[in-house]
Amino acid sequence: MVVKVKEPKAEEFAFLRPDLTLFTYLHLSAYPQVAASLQKAKTTSIAYETVQMADGSLPLLAPMSEIAGRLATQAGARFLERPQGGRGVLMGGAPGVKPAKVVVIGAGNVGYNAAWIAAGMQAEVVILDKNLDRLRYIEQICIGRTTTLASNRGAIERSLVEADLVIGAVLIAGAKAPIVVSEDMVKTMKPGSVIVDVAVDQGGCIETTHETTHTDPVYTKHGVVHYAVGNMPGAVPNTSTYALTNATLPYQIEIARYGARDAAIRNNAIRLGVNTVGGAITSEAVASELQAKYVDALVALQG
Repeated sequence: MVVKVKEPKAEEFAFLRPDLTLFTYLHLSAYPQVAASLQKAKTTSIAYETVQMADGSLPLLAPMSEIAGRLATQAGARFLERPQGGRGVLMGGAPGVKPAKVVVIGAGNVGYNAAWIAAGMQAEVVILDKNLDRLRYIEQICIGRTTTLASNRGAIERSLVEADLVIGAVLIAGAKAPIVVSEDMVKTMKPGSVIVDVAVDQGGCIETTHETTHTDPVYTKHGVVHYAVGNMPGAVPNTSTYALTNATLPYQIEIARYGARDAAIRNNAIRLGVNTVGGAITSEAVASELQAKYVDALVALQG
């Protein structure tokens, strides 16, 4: 078994083989070339991001989502500064001066943590989501420090016009992120405003974003600064390593002890994490995105 943090790179494809179990973040819907390489090598791969509990929670995605959400606000605040190309707006404003307006699209772990940090910096925060129960929860926790809105095209359009910082935090487990902010919407934003697309690891939820790196994190399009770094938690490896290992280690031990097949039989969360076996795609969401045949993980593992 090989345990990694990110999907294998092109130069690592040659090391994939049928008797290998790969346990890592894969994001195969966004990286079809990685899926093809795993299929060709007939490698058994288990993706952190699709290990899923009975209540729908994603225990191995959660720690990185929490860190990425907090980093998103931190990065957004930095690139709002004028020397970094931003509007020159301070998140918390000043006495007699309005604070920055932060719009967070998606109220999952990423969005909630981004909104929490933005509110702590005294910004004006709006968070949008389709899940009203989730919005109720955030209102109860934030106690008036954050405005919640039901997410729809009109609400997003109206929010973006006034935004200084927009954080894209949309997730569909295992699938490519949907585009919720179109290029036309971006054109309506203030010059020097900032977009942070945390969903870029799953293809991005904002039409004008493309993946950037920690060494070259931003670019400007339509007058808006775009930050779309893949693997944002890599900027804080000390924190990220401990957070990820705390979550993944029990699963690593279970897979190492029982093997991928028996671990998947014993633990349905692990079964849902299995993405490829023997050349087959064993995640429904990934198979749908890649337009590939889906094979149940337990059936493939028995073969």
